[in-house]
Amino acid sequence: MSLRTKLILLALVPLLVVTAIFSVVTLHQGNMLTKRELQTFEQNLRRSKETALKDYVSIMRIAIEFIRENSANEAEARAKVVALMQKASFSDDGYFYAYTKDGLNLVHAAQPELVGQDLYDFQDSSGNYLIRNLLKIAANGGGYYQYLWQQPSTGNEVDKVGYVEQIEDWQWMFGTGLYIDDIAAEMLLIEAGVDANIKQTLLAILIALMASIGVVVTAAILFNVHEHRLADQNLKELSHKTVQHQEEERRRVSRELHDGINQLLVSVKYRLETAMTHIPASDSAARESLMKGGEVLNRAIQEVRRISHDLRPSVLDDLGLLAALNQLLDDFRERSGITMDIDIQPPQSEIAEEVATTLYRIVQEALSNIEKHARASRLTLSLEEDAEGLFLCITDNGVGIVKKDAFTQRGIGLRNMRERVEFLGGEFEVNSRPGSGTRIIASFRQYQA
Repeated sequence: MSLRTKLILLALVPLLVVTAIFSVVTLHQGNMLTKRELQTFEQNLRRSKETALKDYVSIMRIAIEFIRENSANEAEARAKVVALMQKASFSDDGYFYAYTKDGLNLVHAAQPELVGQDLYDFQDSSGNYLIRNLLKIAANGGGYYQYLWQQPSTGNEVDKVGYVEQIEDWQWMFGTGLYIDDIAAEMLLIEAGVDANIKQTLLAILIALMASIGVVVTAAILFNVHEHRLADQNLKELSHKTVQHQEEERRRVSRELHDGINQLLVSVKYRLETAMTHIPASDSAARESLMKGGEVLNRAIQEVRRISHDLRPSVLDDLGLLAALNQLLDDFRERSGITMDIDIQPPQSEIAEEVATTLYRIVQEALSNIEKHARASRLTLSLEEDAEGLFLCITDNGVGIVKKDAFTQRGIGLRNMRERVEFLGGEFEVNSRPGSGTRIIASFRQYQA
């Protein structure tokens, strides 16, 4: 038996044992949990149905008030209310009923033969004075009451929960109810569904076990391939860290130039200007010398600012990608004179710093290459966000990439562009033919900070 086979068996045997134990424990705990959850669900279901009963009665009370306000007299209002209750229903067995304070039935949609009967002394099969108790509950402000009543859809006497309230000035008790056997039927359906879910869970465990065995065997076969991929990934991570360190160093040097050397040069410029105010107007040679020195110093300040901006524009850190791109494009337009069609749409989500830096460097390198090599007269740049991600597209009408190797060696180059984008999980594409211009596309599905 080879070492690889022993390793596979060593991985599979514990997996089989653990899966068997897990299946037994899952089945046992699933049954216990099902009983508790069904009990809780039944209570919640009954509570929700009782709440629904109260809502139905409240809706009917609102309708009664509306009818009373829009009726010519009380007799007309009572007749309309009786007609409304007789017609109103909310399920096969859901109806309204109404009684006077003496137990005379006024409305019973399911059993109209009871209308007009005195049911004050009516008792259900368990001996409860049903109407008396309902009248008492309504007189005390309304509430719930459980009793036995004939179910219209089946004709059988079953448990029912009613909710009643009172119309004070009419001395009417009205309400509605639900049959509890409906809840029992729903619970049986739910229990059957839970049992089916448990069976599906056990089947899923078996499928997962078979899949795990397949994964173990496949992993053993592809072990060498994995090692090569791991080494390649480590190399990419190293390259990415190098780029990160480069960006950090550029940021540091840029800040040093901007906040250090540039400030010193500005200070010297102010001193020269101050010195000029103390030189007599008659000393034209000295004033001219100082003016020329100031001009040279001003060019030095502008050059330091340019170098600082090229290394790491402060606006990228301070105001974000869009402001940095707009500044970069404005500078390019003034410098090159190339016609530009720009469509930059502000993303809805904040862009991660690494993605923003990568997009900026791609645009920076692309503009540099267009200016130096493309001999283009028009440039189109778009940055937009949609449901699939963030897309950057740069197109020029120049000569295209004639010497690819020479082109990719300049700046970060196409290869480094691609590596930067793909390391962050994006996609990079270059389309170019000699004489037909070049199109660069970079897209990121995951780019939020």
